[in-house]
Amino acid sequence: MQLAQVSHGTAGAAPPLLVVHGLFGSARNWGAIAKRLASDRHVIAVDMRNHGDSPWDDAQDYPAMAEDLAKLVSEHGQPMDVLGHSMGGKAAMMLALARPDLVNRLLVADIAPVVYAHTQRPLVAAMRGLDVSKLSSRAEADAALAESVADPGVRAFLLQSLDLRATPPRWRLNLDALDREMDKITGWPDRVDGKFDGPALFLSGAKSDYLLPEHRPAIKALFADAKFAKIPDAGHWLHAENPRAFEQTARAWFD
Repeated sequence: MQLAQVSHGTAGAAPPLLVVHGLFGSARNWGAIAKRLASDRHVIAVDMRNHGDSPWDDAQDYPAMAEDLAKLVSEHGQPMDVLGHSMGGKAAMMLALARPDLVNRLLVADIAPVVYAHTQRPLVAAMRGLDVSKLSSRAEADAALAESVADPGVRAFLLQSLDLRATPPRWRLNLDALDREMDKITGWPDRVDGKFDGPALFLSGAKSDYLLPEHRPAIKALFADAKFAKIPDAGHWLHAENPRAFEQTARAWFD
């Protein structure tokens, strides 16, 4: 699958950096950080399958997502540093395990290679329940979504994927596929072949419960050289809640 991508900066001494967003996200969510990290390198942010401007497909499992990323890296002709958040972090891990020859350094943001018990199906239901064809403004959409999604930050994040300029307005998300594949998105394959011996940083939000000490054995079994760090004053969306600290940590790691 040919993923949509947004490029920042130009080729420099440092390897190119691939940025992989999480569930319901897109390359545009990472625009500000990607631009700043592109001061001395080429940064490529992608829309994952069934997100943003990328093609839709029935599958949303990690082998398929990793294959999409491998195709993109291969087409650019050289290994990349890879940064992935949440679902994108799992896809980045799978890429590193399946094709370690394509990954220099890995940064996994607030996720572990484990099965999670939570589900994001209520957010899919909330988006599906919105009659977007009758909406004409972001404020109107926010007010309508507030009936089912209380957190204004979550609403703002979701509404970044609402295309009000389309005729009729539409979600830039394949909600049917994401709902159907949710157990695979929150899960992790029972058996994973391969190991990644390169540098890998697992970066968590200090207020998040996604990446916990008890996950470290599972991480170390696949990523022998894994390091761990925390971003203060941040939860799961650590790059949005404390962007400066996240950027500084990412820059230090990849430099």
